[in-house]
Amino acid sequence: MVVVIPRLLRGSVGAICTQAAPLRLTPSALRHLTRSSVMKSKRRPDHLERTADVVRQEVVSAAKVCGVASESPSVKRLRLLVADKDFSFKAGQWVDFFIPGVSVVGGFSICSSPRLLEQERMIELAVKHTNHPPALWIHSQCTLDSEVAVRVGGEFFFDPQPADASRNLVLIAGGVGINPLLSILRHAADLHRERASKGRGYEMGTVRLLYSAKDTSELLFKKNILDLVNEFPEKIACSFHVTKQTTQISADLRPYITEGRISEKEIRDHISKETLFYICGPPPMTDFFSKDLESSCVPREHICFEKWW
Repeated sequence: MVVVIPRLLRGSVGAICTQAAPLRLTPSALRHLTRSSVMKSKRRPDHLERTADVVRQEVVSAAKVCGVASESPSVKRLRLLVADKDFSFKAGQWVDFFIPGVSVVGGFSICSSPRLLEQERMIELAVKHTNHPPALWIHSQCTLDSEVAVRVGGEFFFDPQPADASRNLVLIAGGVGINPLLSILRHAADLHRERASKGRGYEMGTVRLLYSAKDTSELLFKKNILDLVNEFPEKIACSFHVTKQTTQISADLRPYITEGRISEKEIRDHISKETLFYICGPPPMTDFFSKDLESSCVPREHICFEKWW
């Protein structure tokens, strides 16, 4: 059996990229990439190895890089065109990231909303610089028109249906763990817009984002986040935490900044039976807050977390 992946024509950011000759990727080629990835990562578990038991879609789709930008001194943001109509995702999920000529498969959370994919066939990723081959390729070789392939996976997502009970969300992010939570935040904003404009759809509750990084330069997407706070002042709120700030904090950010780590009390203040907690960050952080919430009698089914390595 052969998986057919559409090859895309050249184009620039914002351009409409049309479908051209199909690129054929056999299942044996994918299995080779998987085996190579595991074999080359004996010192540090590889993405495919760590997520071997996690549910994935069967569809592997071609994607073309239509935008590359620096989101912070250490993070590159990619915008990818995925023309394949069978490709879809839920807010919070990640993609297996296949790069031609790179045997190791990357794993990167999608930071855009499902609505962007529906309307423009675009997804966005934000990737921190490391020596891991896929991240290194993105920071050193990836350019406009680079072609890759992606496959959706992950059990960390927010996908309410119109008839579901209204829920509040508390999103707790550390470092690049903001990526899936930004996707969820953007999806929540889309749900608010739909409800306001059409008077139907899922009734979204409030959303509070607690986001910690080393300093303000490493707070990713802060303008996008504050734009949503200003658009929905009664529905969306955020608190940025910086742990090693050495420069003066700008006046526009100062009202949202707390120097120091996210505290247990700050999270406990938002516990209610209508609230779901989503946590993504380094393993020690996700372990600490998920256990603290459990000890505070939050039901396990109301605590969702993902560890990013």
